[in-house]
This record gives sequence, C-alpha cells and structure tokens, in this order.
Amino acid sequence: MATLKDLLAQKAALDEQIEQAKNKDRTEAIARVRALMDDYGLTAADIGGRAAGKPALPARKPLGKVAPKYRNASTGETWSGRGLQPNWLKAAIAGGKKLDDFAL
Repeated sequence: MATLKDLLAQKAALDEQIEQAKNKDRTEAIARVRALMDDYGLTAADIGGRAAGKPALPARKPLGKVAPKYRNASTGETWSGRGLQPNWLKAAIAGGKKLDDFAL
C-alpha cells in the first residue's frame, strides 16, 4: 500500500502533467484559430472580439443626480445621504444636533 508521501508525490506529478497538457492544447487551439482567421481574412472584431483601442465592455451609463435628503437651513448646503457626511453636518451633529433635524 502506498504511503501518504508517495500519493502526494504522484498527485503533484499528475497536476504538472495536467497543466502541461492544458498549455499544449491551448497553444494548438490558438494556432488553429489564427490559421482559420488568416485563411478567411477575419479579424477579432469579425468574430465578436474587441478591436484594438476599443473598450472590452460597453461604457457604463452615468448615474443621475440624487435628490438631497438633508439641508443646512443657515447656509442652504445639502447632502443626498450618500457618501461621507459633509463637514457642516459632522460639526452640527458633534454640537448636539440630530441628523433628523436636517431632514427635508
């Protein structure tokens, strides 16, 4: 019966052989695809790939503005409630006011 050390060595050897086979198959597949592309005059853009200089994914739509949820009555400054609290709100809360005091 094989020992744990022997089995682990066999596993490592098999993992290495698997990796080499994957790399060989991948290299051959790329060569076949390139040959077909050359034979038919195709580019990456023709088969749905991205062309040079173009983004890989479609551009994201810019997010719209968010309506303010809090307003400083004395200065008119507002905060949507997203992101970091503005300094005027931090100072007011530190001074004893509540966040609800500024709600719209």
